[in-house]
Amino acid sequence: MDPEQLSAALLAVVAPLAEARRPGAAVDLSVTDVVLDRPKNREHGDWASNIALKLAKRLGASPRDLAAEIAGPLAEVDGIAAVEVAGPGFINIRLDAAAAGALAKVIVEAGAAFGHNTSQRGNSINLEFVSANPTGPLHIGHTRWAALGDAIARLLLASGADLVREFYINDAGAQMHRFGRSVLAAVEGVPGPEDGYAGAYIQELAARVRAERPDLDELVGDEKLHEVGELAYRLQLGEIQASLEQFNVHFDEWFSERVLHAPGADGAPSLVDEAVDRLRAQGHVFDQDDAVWVRTTDFGDDKDRVIRRSNGEYTYFAADAAYYLNKGDRGYRHKIYLLGADHHGYVHRLKALAGAAGDDPEKDIEVLIGQLVSVNGARLSKRAGNIIELDDLRTWLGTDALRYSLARYPADSPLTLDPEILRKRTNDNPVFYVQYAHARTHNVGRNAATSGIDRSAFAPALLTHETESALLGALQEFPRLVAFAADVREPHRIARYLEELAGLYHRWYDNCRVIPLGDETPTDLHRTRLWLNDATGQVLRNGLDLLGVSAPERM
Repeated sequence: MDPEQLSAALLAVVAPLAEARRPGAAVDLSVTDVVLDRPKNREHGDWASNIALKLAKRLGASPRDLAAEIAGPLAEVDGIAAVEVAGPGFINIRLDAAAAGALAKVIVEAGAAFGHNTSQRGNSINLEFVSANPTGPLHIGHTRWAALGDAIARLLLASGADLVREFYINDAGAQMHRFGRSVLAAVEGVPGPEDGYAGAYIQELAARVRAERPDLDELVGDEKLHEVGELAYRLQLGEIQASLEQFNVHFDEWFSERVLHAPGADGAPSLVDEAVDRLRAQGHVFDQDDAVWVRTTDFGDDKDRVIRRSNGEYTYFAADAAYYLNKGDRGYRHKIYLLGADHHGYVHRLKALAGAAGDDPEKDIEVLIGQLVSVNGARLSKRAGNIIELDDLRTWLGTDALRYSLARYPADSPLTLDPEILRKRTNDNPVFYVQYAHARTHNVGRNAATSGIDRSAFAPALLTHETESALLGALQEFPRLVAFAADVREPHRIARYLEELAGLYHRWYDNCRVIPLGDETPTDLHRTRLWLNDATGQVLRNGLDLLGVSAPERM
């Protein structure tokens, strides 16, 4: 019996009691009203509910009396061994061993799908993250946003969302011109511009540009600048894409800012031009001092925003507006932006933009701010000179250690990683601890096969050891936790869960044998424990996959 089934059983008991006490009171009750929690003290049972406390006032009863009314018929439900009323009206529920243990087979048979749920079904989401300027290598900040953004995407997809991972390429504007001039200077062997980009990577790009265009010296002036800038841009963007793929982060869409500024077909207005007209039609655009403004203060912004200057040039806000509207035009009702620590000012601006576009700023847009991250002892990039590169970190610490550690903490908390711990192959290293537990489940499986133990029998009523009860209780939690972590956009909850599960598995391993000792004859208990072993390995594997971390079978 899983938590959903238990909630349904509890609701089936509560609804007629509520109806009897107050006709019509059960009309609005649903399974979501029946909240179950795992007691911290396992002696209090497998699950606890506060449903009596929630409904007592509404039904004109004392919480404890109502809990006692519920406990009687609930104890008669198949699969429930005992029900007790505790404190002011809590209901503690203990499942019988067969009902609890049946989950092991459910997990093994579900495989990689276990934990997937439908809590986000019907949600069409555009998740934008990283979105670095294509003017240099990805740095340590981008590394954190990449790990968090991809883990959030995996959680939402596992919960049934229709989601696209999107990278917004900032490939228009002054920074691209400076980038082109910097590479051109390196191509020509002259000092770079004072406001340009520096570092060995510029020299490397220049060498690659020359290799791909040996005829560059035949070009002059703006034509040469344009060709160098465009080729360097494509090369640098390719490096960014390769770095992310090697970090196990895949993007479904690479959206170029240039698309927003490009004229439409047959001389039609650009998307930026259209954005101004569309916002004006919503009634939130006004003209003042020969400029065009959006009245974002109507939606909580600290000041109104200029969208087109008096000289006719568009502001960055104009591109933001066009991009936001374009996401909606592509069918994404909900937009999530994961931005860096220096983008707090964007929160009110983007939410105000959503309101001005006719959307609900509280429902249709989310802006998540990731805080800074540092690594003790990390050296600045030799190529870029003033940053710590993603590629260097990945080579030094490994993709798994980096991704797990960055997903292990809330996005809004500053983070310092300790490389000494992350490089250890001991239980002090959280990712090693979890991966080792997974590898141990496979080792048990291999040894079981050698000893002639298979899953030909399944007798869940035999799983009565206290460590088996604790392990099964944790396994039951996984689907609900995935749904909750997806809803609150917090992958760290999965990491912490996996560490708890690994600890429970190690304790079970120390107390319950899958393989008989000596001449002991294999029994159905050994075979059933193999089911539990394999179920635990499956959940560890599924959880690690949600974080983009591998699950080794040997360590």
